Amino acid sequence: MTPAPEDRYTFGPASQPPMRASDADRHATVHTLQEAMARGLLTLDEGDERMQAAYSSRYRTDLTRLTADLPAAPPPAPVAPGWSAIAAMVGQQFRLSANALPLGPLRGNRVALGVVAVILFMAFVFLLAHGLADGGGHDQFRDFDQH
Repeated sequence: MTPAPEDRYTFGPASQPPMRASDADRHATVHTLQEAMARGLLTLDEGDERMQAAYSSRYRTDLTRLTADLPAAPPPAPVAPGWSAIAAMVGQQFRLSANALPLGPLRGNRVALGVVAVILFMAFVFLLAHGLADGGGHDQFRDFDQH
């Protein structure tokens, strides 16, 4: 005997209704399946079947079944802190060093001189890195003569 359509959605006090899956849940599952395919855990056909099932699923339990047999993704590789972190450390070290100097009344002048020296040094490094410190490394007449 099949239940009447209105009985299909009524739940007794002991049973909990299944949670409906949102579009975000479906997209997250598809993303997990795509990563599994990229890692070689699923073939193209298996991934395609599971993605179709994910987009057509109604409940979260349906989505968890699609990824239950897949191992968790490995953690991302550590990333170097980058130049902004190094510049922040240099600035902090400079402030700490400047505050530790017993300079007396000339403290402001020496700090300003130190800041100017650091800026000039950074400008020199920038010019050196871009090949401009040795005259640019580009001879405009040499290019003209070759034509």
